[in-house]
Amino acid sequence: MSPSTQTGSVTATRVWKRYRADSHRPGMRDVVRKALGRGSSTRWNWVLRDVNLEVPAGDSVGLIGLNGSGKSTLLKILAGVTQPNAGLVDVRGRVGALIEVRAGIHPDLTGRENTFFYGTVLGLTRQEVAARFDQIVDFAELSDAIDRQVKFYSSGMQMRLGFAIAAFLEPDILLVDEALAVGDVGFQQRCLERMKYVLSQGTTLLYVSHDMASVESLCRRAVWLDDGIMRAEGPTVDVLAGYRVGLEKKAARLAELLDDPVRLRSFEAVPSDSSSPETGRPVTFVLSLDAQLDAEVDLCIGVSEGPAQPIFTLTRRLTLRSGPNEVRCLVDNLPLPWGRYYVWMGAFDERGTSRMRWHPAAPLDVQGPPRQPPPRGVMLLSPVHVSASWRTREGAGVAPSPFPSLNGRVDADPRPVP
Repeated sequence: MSPSTQTGSVTATRVWKRYRADSHRPGMRDVVRKALGRGSSTRWNWVLRDVNLEVPAGDSVGLIGLNGSGKSTLLKILAGVTQPNAGLVDVRGRVGALIEVRAGIHPDLTGRENTFFYGTVLGLTRQEVAARFDQIVDFAELSDAIDRQVKFYSSGMQMRLGFAIAAFLEPDILLVDEALAVGDVGFQQRCLERMKYVLSQGTTLLYVSHDMASVESLCRRAVWLDDGIMRAEGPTVDVLAGYRVGLEKKAARLAELLDDPVRLRSFEAVPSDSSSPETGRPVTFVLSLDAQLDAEVDLCIGVSEGPAQPIFTLTRRLTLRSGPNEVRCLVDNLPLPWGRYYVWMGAFDERGTSRMRWHPAAPLDVQGPPRQPPPRGVMLLSPVHVSASWRTREGAGVAPSPFPSLNGRVDADPRPVP
């Protein structure tokens, strides 16, 4: 049996999907024009364009991309909620889907009734659902509300019920969209632990999220969708790196259009004792700024791995003179592992008004130890470098590496930044 025909496998071949770009209902003029063969004013928006995807049974794949890139549409096609305009989809096995907060949940039924109804849709017997019912209720924390109509649940309660039903009825394939963002931090971690467990049991996972940390934590592979087109597919770390660089480049192009009272002319990262910035070594950020008028500003420099959320920031109040200004900032110990980052920058007056809007200034390539992925189900929000030494229980010392990595692991020689 080939991997594409095993229970739990998912295959999409040359899938196209479009929606009406105009939402108005067709009027008499549209009907007459169509009957006369004069065409139609209908405009179409292609959401998916020639998408090919093959997921073997037991694999875990993250779907990433900007809003409107087609991630949720692809998930709905795989779940059978909607059909493609062209292409073939082959999904083998029972599918548990949490695509929207109330997906698969009927508001007029109670939580208990919804649980048994969903199980029936998945092909389980009433006895099989009953054997898992207490686990579902405990996980969703709905023991006091399980016999209440779901329309009286909060959005968080509905999401907890939907995820618990989808994850505990042991589907062959689990489809999860951004709906987890509705839950609190504690529940999100429990969801990650549950998805980690079902993966260990051989369930196939397709996971859509803007949270790169959770995608990296759960998924062995990732697919980057951009305007309905697959831009990249491969190991999660590699695809996320390309996606983040793409985000920064888009933000940088927008930053070129800024016309603020303070503008950045150039940026350079100058290492103190090596040919390029290096983990744990000093580096000086050299900024050339143009100011339209004399001004006192809080200049903020941040280093980001993705969008506008920096890993760390450095802020200093400075007096800028009208015309060109040079500013230097010495970082004594660069706390980043190997990789490509972006330097973001902004300047603000004492009232917090932007004199130079927060924007990406330049890429920053760092040499050093590679970033080690966290254990599955554990989210690492930022790649901060931490030097550490270990001791065994008997007290024997473990010599630190010249480039001790994250999580206390000892790395091989540093890799060059591509």
